[in-house]
Amino acid sequence: MTLKILCLSNGHGEDGVAVQIFQELEKYPLPPSLAALPIVGEGQAYSKINNLSIIGPRQRMPSGGFIYMDRKQLWRDVKGGLLRVTFAQLKALRHWITSEIKSGHQVVILVVGDIVPLLFAWLTRVPYVFLGTAKSEYFIRDETEKLPPRSWLESFLLWSGSVYFPWERWLMTREKCKAVLVRDKLTEEILRKKSIKAYYVGNPMMDAVNLDKDLRSMYYSDNKILGIDNQITITLLPGSRSPEAYANWDIIIQAILGLLETFPEKKFLFLAAIAPNLDLEPFSTLLKSYNWHPEREIKTQTQNSVLQIPSDNSQLTYFSGERSIHFPLKLISPNRNASVILNQQAFVEFVHRGSFAITMAGTATEQFVGLGKPAITIPGNGPQFTSAFAETQSRLLGVSLILVKHPQEVPGVVKSLLSDSDKRRLIAKNGFRRMGKPGGSERIANFLMDLNWM
Repeated sequence: MTLKILCLSNGHGEDGVAVQIFQELEKYPLPPSLAALPIVGEGQAYSKINNLSIIGPRQRMPSGGFIYMDRKQLWRDVKGGLLRVTFAQLKALRHWITSEIKSGHQVVILVVGDIVPLLFAWLTRVPYVFLGTAKSEYFIRDETEKLPPRSWLESFLLWSGSVYFPWERWLMTREKCKAVLVRDKLTEEILRKKSIKAYYVGNPMMDAVNLDKDLRSMYYSDNKILGIDNQITITLLPGSRSPEAYANWDIIIQAILGLLETFPEKKFLFLAAIAPNLDLEPFSTLLKSYNWHPEREIKTQTQNSVLQIPSDNSQLTYFSGERSIHFPLKLISPNRNASVILNQQAFVEFVHRGSFAITMAGTATEQFVGLGKPAITIPGNGPQFTSAFAETQSRLLGVSLILVKHPQEVPGVVKSLLSDSDKRRLIAKNGFRRMGKPGGSERIANFLMDLNWM
């Protein structure tokens, strides 16, 4: 009987996690057949998987999948056809499973996300595994104590004994739920006390920013070639949602200006990881309004390295041996003590090169912290990155994420971090513990293949 794994996911980030696991499953000599139902959005990430069937209708919702943060967003999605699409997806799901079982396939489900796909899986009455990417016990407690509740909801969760609601835990204890895969050891320990088959085998988020040792060493070598060893290198993460990211960028720029004013004697390099779906023009235009200008002259520092700059400054490319790093846009501050590089294809490189991050993002912030580095976050106006979101994220990431209310507070935080090596070591240890080591996708794939689904 052929094993067929269907993934139910509800969001772009969840789709990406599922793809990483599927890519590991494809490496097996006799891989299972793969299928997916992206409940939220169009599931474009799944295009990376060969021979994968997408079932059910797909539709991008006005909220982009953040309906749990705002009732207005939920109402917009309802008006945009949320209920109609949901019922159509359930109907297509049942029809597909019935057809596959009649064809002699053993159908099982991998749920990636939260209660929505988990409920879908339970309704199918076939075996399922739940990979909970949205919740962690760190939201309401740490290893030593419960955190002070900020709302009646958190008080209820503490009273009930878990960050997962009782009805979510009920779905996890059904006979057809073969395992619950969690994102950290603390969550595993708490759920096991609730008689849930919880396992922590790794966090796939960190696989997306994993680099082998040789490439990491090359990056550090490049730092010397580029002459950025003596600069404070800060990664900028404005988020990926439009138009929110553009508004976030305005706030981040205020923090940058404050840093330059506070540290006039230091040199800064800001690496802005801009999502591919965004337009670079608004980011550069705002910098130019503060008299930042495109760089026109760079001195080559080694014989074997060349920096090429086209006459129109549209793209700066640095060549080191056979490898090239593309800098689509680099701007210099008026007094030339700082530069910003805007790039839409260098996220992994930028999070590794930065010593700190100024961030207003979700998953990208967690990945940066997971590399053992401190991140400074500033609440925005939403719909995703609000004060409530930032506070919840700071609980998830602990001391690694430093939450400030205003961009003017960022220079003080950077000054404190630069002068306190003990705090930086504590932050590194905390980030590794909360986010885990790379390799989670492979370990989850192995878990799924070794699991007794019957």
